[in-house]
Amino acid sequence: MPPPTRPRVLLVDDESGIRDALAPFLSRSGFEVYTAEDGGEGLAAIERHSPALVVLDVMMPVLDGREVLRRLRREGSQLPVILLTQVGESFERAAALEEGADDYLNKPFDPQELVARIRAILRRVNAGQPALGGSAGLTAGAVRIDRVARRVWLDDREVTLTPRAFSLLDYLMTHPDEVLTRERLLAAVWGFDQPVASRAVDHRVAELRKVLADDSGTPIYVDTVQGVGYRFLHPVSRSSGGPSGAGGAGGAGGASGTRA
Repeated sequence: MPPPTRPRVLLVDDESGIRDALAPFLSRSGFEVYTAEDGGEGLAAIERHSPALVVLDVMMPVLDGREVLRRLRREGSQLPVILLTQVGESFERAAALEEGADDYLNKPFDPQELVARIRAILRRVNAGQPALGGSAGLTAGAVRIDRVARRVWLDDREVTLTPRAFSLLDYLMTHPDEVLTRERLLAAVWGFDQPVASRAVDHRVAELRKVLADDSGTPIYVDTVQGVGYRFLHPVSRSSGGPSGAGGAGGAGGASGTRA
């Protein structure tokens, strides 16, 4: 019997030190690893090797990581992508998620954390769940979000969230059934460059629960993992955005406005 196939991962980074250190680590962690040193080579390697997931640096010559990601999504590719961004650059963090990344990590990062992120994404994909990062909209039960227009509907009724709460809901829904620590949510939604306390996450979760009528005692959507953080319970599917039967057109949405 042939040995089980190892998941194929493409690492694209122009820093040889990162490639030389990270590629063997990923290989020892159970992945079949290919590398490329810029965005142009990365696109060619995707065609050549058909990876299950791409780890993509943002700042690279020829084509930067965000442009590679944009090209993949314009072509309709739902290939899972984890972006590697620079610490303190909050605009890169926001762009990573808005342009269709499935996740991102700030440099420098713990390689074990990267492996955990890769496995979580591939576990969802292997379970038959589509990669969610490139979707314009997401649906979970009665909740539907338009990620482009940043609008939210509950039972086809538009509801209002502060911009920060929308970003939190978006991140939770793109990582369903994954335990997310408060520290990770702070990094993803607020950014390490902003001095905020972990209670900020709890306050925004309370806002989500109130707006979505989600009882913390018997949650449908957001579950508290005691002493750790939160988990989005409900299965999530891709959608076109907007309420059921609508095209998700833009406009003044409940999640637009000043950042909170």
